[in-house]
Amino acid sequence: MAPLQVGDTFPEGVKFEWAPITESDPTVCGRPQEYDASKEWKGKKVVLFSVPGAFTPGCQARHLPPYISHISDFREKGVDIVAVIASNDSWVMAAWGKVNGVTNDDLLFLSDTKTFFSKEHGWPAGMGDRNGRWAMVFDKDGKVVYAENETKPGEVGVSGAEAVLAKL
Repeated sequence: MAPLQVGDTFPEGVKFEWAPITESDPTVCGRPQEYDASKEWKGKKVVLFSVPGAFTPGCQARHLPPYISHISDFREKGVDIVAVIASNDSWVMAAWGKVNGVTNDDLLFLSDTKTFFSKEHGWPAGMGDRNGRWAMVFDKDGKVVYAENETKPGEVGVSGAEAVLAKL
């Protein structure tokens, strides 16, 4: 399938795997579970960005930190949810969030195992089963209002926090 483009609607049936970083119920925290993005994101403004891999040098040093440092700026622009996806499993994604001092209220670390979403609706990296480096914004009606893919996977430009904020 072709990547989602500006004007497209967020598809039904999109589910990721998720291991909550923080949870009031300790029996749930850190346990993989299904995250129904189609349901959870209805009526919400969402920023979704994709990285080739958790803990990889470019993702850890250049892509994730600006999203963390600008989380309040996203909130000021009316963003309800900021989420990152990678092909790593949910335990690795949760660990990546914990290492960076993030809570579920700040940023969701979702697992796109087998790169389903990236292959069907985004951009795969072209490096085996890895996600590409890209960003999308969905408005409260589920419409894509921003969708950009990096032409070079090692660069963080159009998918970075500053570029996305500039378009909100």
